Amino acid sequence: MNVLSDNFAMFREGFFGTVELTALSALLALVLGTVIAGFRVSPVPALRIFGTAWVTLLRNTPLVLLFLAVTLGLPALGLKGWDSFWLAVMALGCYTSAFICEAIRSGINTVPVGQAEAARSIGMTFTQTLSQIVLPQATRTAIPPIGSLLIALTKNTAIASGFNVAELSSVQKTLNAASGYNIYVIFLWIAVCYIIITFAISGLFRLLETRLAVAR
Repeated sequence: MNVLSDNFAMFREGFFGTVELTALSALLALVLGTVIAGFRVSPVPALRIFGTAWVTLLRNTPLVLLFLAVTLGLPALGLKGWDSFWLAVMALGCYTSAFICEAIRSGINTVPVGQAEAARSIGMTFTQTLSQIVLPQATRTAIPPIGSLLIALTKNTAIASGFNVAELSSVQKTLNAASGYNIYVIFLWIAVCYIIITFAISGLFRLLETRLAVAR
């Protein structure tokens, strides 16, 4: 218990740093993932090509390499002055958006084609059909995998500690360098913090799944 009580302020900062990093990255991933999923099913070939390239590139790029590309590549392109926290949000959000896109696209594929055809027959545009008819139904199917992806995102935030971002893994590195603390106890408390966050996400998505379920 001493390691927690002696360093409570550090654990609190790391915990809320991870929560903030997860929340902002998840928001970016959900927005980008939804937009790219729309591109993937768009009737416009250029948008489909862009969506496919986005998903293929990011799903097959190691997250550490993406962090390096963002933290080193953007300054090299003249985009300097970005805080390391926001660069981490960008890397995590873009990476996760590729997986969110595929989860949403799978949900879209479960919606009967006849519903989209009926919408077009009454004069609705593709954007209107997607946003008002298809996506609300696809969301029910996509909720469980999206929840799992955001839990994975929470754990992926640990990589940010290697890029000067204050979060739980950075606490672990700092305390490991200090003397007098049992390394296993440090890992135990860090693990408890991650479990609290992931259980909260899991509970939220179970609630959403229940609320959006179709009555039988």
